[in-house]
Amino acid sequence: MVKILTANELKQKGARALKNATSDNSEVIITVRGKSEYVVLPISLYNRLRENELEIALIESRKDIEDGKFIEESVEEHIRRITSE
Repeated sequence: MVKILTANELKQKGARALKNATSDNSEVIITVRGKSEYVVLPISLYNRLRENELEIALIESRKDIEDGKFIEESVEEHIRRITSE
């Protein structure tokens, strides 16, 4: 369940407010003047998110290799290509 914490509450209560809000492993949305501005995640949830992002990147890279969408070149050629574009 996503919880809402105002910037004012965060300012007044500090890290304790974040600890309480994330105690059940939930993400917390920080609002500023009623508008959602930031998201705070428990580190375990953040790590899982990062692992999923890396897994997706690996799947996409393998698909590109399978489809022949890659370039074989030396480091020097690569630097020259990316700096001239």
